[in-house]
Amino acid sequence: MRSQSSSMAVTQAIFGINVAVFAAMALAGVSMLDNPAGQDLVRWGANFGPLTVGGQWWRLLTCVFVHGGLLHIGFNMWCLWSLGRIAESVYGHWTFAAVYLISGLAASLTSLIWNPVILSVGASGAIFGIAGALIASFYLGEFSLPRAALSATLRSVVVFVGYNLFFGAVIARTDNAAHVGGLLMGLLLGALIAKVAPGHDDFLRRIAVLLVGVVLVAGGVMWLQRSRSYMFHGQNGVGLLEQGKTDEGIAELQKSVRLRPDFAPAHAALARAYIAKHDFENAAAEMQRVIALNPRSEDAYYRLGLIYLEQKLPAKAQDTFAQLLKIDPNSADGHAGLADALSDQHRNLEALEEYKRVAALDSSYQGVYYNLGATQARLMRYDDAVSSLLKQRQTADDADNENLLADVYEEKGMKREAADARGKAGQFQAAH
Repeated sequence: MRSQSSSMAVTQAIFGINVAVFAAMALAGVSMLDNPAGQDLVRWGANFGPLTVGGQWWRLLTCVFVHGGLLHIGFNMWCLWSLGRIAESVYGHWTFAAVYLISGLAASLTSLIWNPVILSVGASGAIFGIAGALIASFYLGEFSLPRAALSATLRSVVVFVGYNLFFGAVIARTDNAAHVGGLLMGLLLGALIAKVAPGHDDFLRRIAVLLVGVVLVAGGVMWLQRSRSYMFHGQNGVGLLEQGKTDEGIAELQKSVRLRPDFAPAHAALARAYIAKHDFENAAAEMQRVIALNPRSEDAYYRLGLIYLEQKLPAKAQDTFAQLLKIDPNSADGHAGLADALSDQHRNLEALEEYKRVAALDSSYQGVYYNLGATQARLMRYDDAVSSLLKQRQTADDADNENLLADVYEEKGMKREAADARGKAGQFQAAH
């Protein structure tokens, strides 16, 4: 192959699309200086197994243009600019664009196959594809460049691949499966182009080579759709639940867990569906399965604790919230749940300390000062109860808070204040 053009038109276009998407996300209010929320990434086209396999296959491509923060896009665009400049001159515009996009699709597909329930975004898989194509071409192709220059470029590309694969393996958040998938597709396409269609004018042969990549990706999609059908049922079940079709949603989610018993998101969705039906026994069983599959799921422990409270099993709830606090001692949810469980066992002094911890961790936590006031009132600490309930009045007042405040004022003999609080409670009740 001989370089016929040093133009970077396609590289610049891809670079521009990535930056434009990043800017649009930032203007839409997505936090881009730090790691964006998963729901924001999904909304902008992230690759997420339950949605992608559930029919949104376009995510295999859109995720290649979405990034998870300033450092993420900064590093990827630097790599794209450096490697794209070389690759576009080697392959020409349209071949480079096709190799980039096919490698990106292969990277997204490999990520899904390896770990179907993680969020995956970024151009790095496609960039690894370009690196793989260059490595294959440099080893197998013919260039007019001096051997020393060629060897130096090849060494740089190989070091880039090795360095990033190594750090991808040791950094938990990195989607190394996507890197490997993009690299392997790039190596294959680069090798076939070097041997079958080395010239820029070998149009039909290059089309045939690129079709090999397209067929491999399409075959992977078909295999994934069959082997991951449990995701389709799971996503369909969640959609039905959101539409209020609880029984139909449960049926779909049950199909999902029959096909894949270790699919934790379907078990969690089933638990939420059973809660909606007040079937707390089945809800607890499903949430226990989630914890067995993911013993460090704080949300699962919290929800299971709440289920036990609904079942009037405060001792079990206490143990469950204690497990949550072993994972995160500063979990406001954990301390609030533990306080509720202790309160239900009439262990008011211990409950009081837990509610105080909640207030210290998050003073805006829902109902924390009301619960503090109620516990202090049961302990006949009426001055403290008034103070807590007045704080609740300032944050999120309601009829319950005002009625309790009135009761405490009456215990203190403060009839005028009690009447005022009863009046406020009546206003809340009339408004609703």
